[in-house]
Order: sequence, then structure tokens, then C-alpha cells
Amino acid sequence: MEKELSMEMTPQEKFESVNILMKTLEEKYLMLGQVLSDIKRKGSFKIKGYKSFKNFVEVEYNLKSSLAAKIIKAFELYSEELDIDEAELKQIGFERLDMVRPFVEKAESYAEQEEWIECAKGMNTADLKDKIKEIRQQEKENKRSSKDLLIEQYLENMVTFFNCSRKELDFKLALYFQDADLDDLKEIIKERQRRFEDEATQGGQPV
Repeated sequence: MEKELSMEMTPQEKFESVNILMKTLEEKYLMLGQVLSDIKRKGSFKIKGYKSFKNFVEVEYNLKSSLAAKIIKAFELYSEELDIDEAELKQIGFERLDMVRPFVEKAESYAEQEEWIECAKGMNTADLKDKIKEIRQQEKENKRSSKDLLIEQYLENMVTFFNCSRKELDFKLALYFQDADLDDLKEIIKERQRRFEDEATQGGQPV
């Protein structure tokens, strides 16, 4: 790819090239990203009377701004910032590069970035989706607090004990608490919450 291509083109030539490149997106996404990035950076869309880049791509080319943003980010990250060979990027393809882009962007080392790019290169789309899904699920698990775990454990135990649905459990709990002494209940909860937080802080397992 001619890296100076978009720099040499007039604004009108850039506008016309977008339509041409969109017809072969998977093959020409880097060039399209380069042109769109240049149009956005220089504000060339204002020549066409648009106040925002978002309106420009959506109205002028019927291109979702979210997709345009992904195409631009792919070019700026992989081609500009990481300077990866165009042939290698074409081999991987836009879809898989876009899938791993969030991980490449937040990677703490070049080695980690390379690892993700190798995953995109060596895995098919389905397997890559499964890998990313598994990692995101693990991240979600790691972010759960001890309170989240207690709630999940409590609800699971109660649903199993009463052999009912979650909605039916809410009804049973409402029946149980409707005549309870709320002042006494408040004090009990306060005391148990203090104990729970103390044990969680000490790294123990709250009861």
C-alpha cells in the first residue's frame, strides 16, 4: 500500500475513492482506513457541508459510523503505529484483526501484542471468537466482588432448597419479610455486614 496515497489525493479524489474501496472492504480495508482517517483528521468532510464526520460517512456513503471507526482504528493501529507489513495484515483480514484489536490496544508489552496478532493469524474466526469469549468470561469472573459471590451462592442455595424459580423465590421472601420487625432486621443486617466486611478484608471466607 502506498502510505502517502491519501496525502497526494485531492479532497474530491478521496471522497470518490471511499465508494470504490467500500466495494472490496475485506481486501482494501487498510486503504479505506487510510483515506477515512485522513478525511477525519483534516476535517475534509466540511467541504461537503457536513458538520461531523459521523454524519458524513453515514449520509454520504451509507456507512455506519461505528464500522468506519473500526476501519480507521485498524489502519492507525496495525499499519501506522505497529507498522506491520501490509501483506501480513491482508492475510489475517479485517474481521479477525478487529476482533483482537481491543486486546492489542491494551497489551502491556510488544510481545503480548505479537501474541494476539499471531492468534488472529493462526486461528479461524470461530475458534478466535471462542477464545475471546472465554477470556472475557474469565475477566468478568475476576471482577466479581465477594458480595457478588455471596449473593449468587445465597440465591442458588435458596432456589435449590425451595425447588422454585427465581421469581417464585422473590415471592416467598416477600411473604417471609412482610410482617418482620424491620428495626430488628436492620440491626441484624448491620452486624452481619460488619462481620462480612471484616472477614473479606482479612482474606477469610465470610460465613
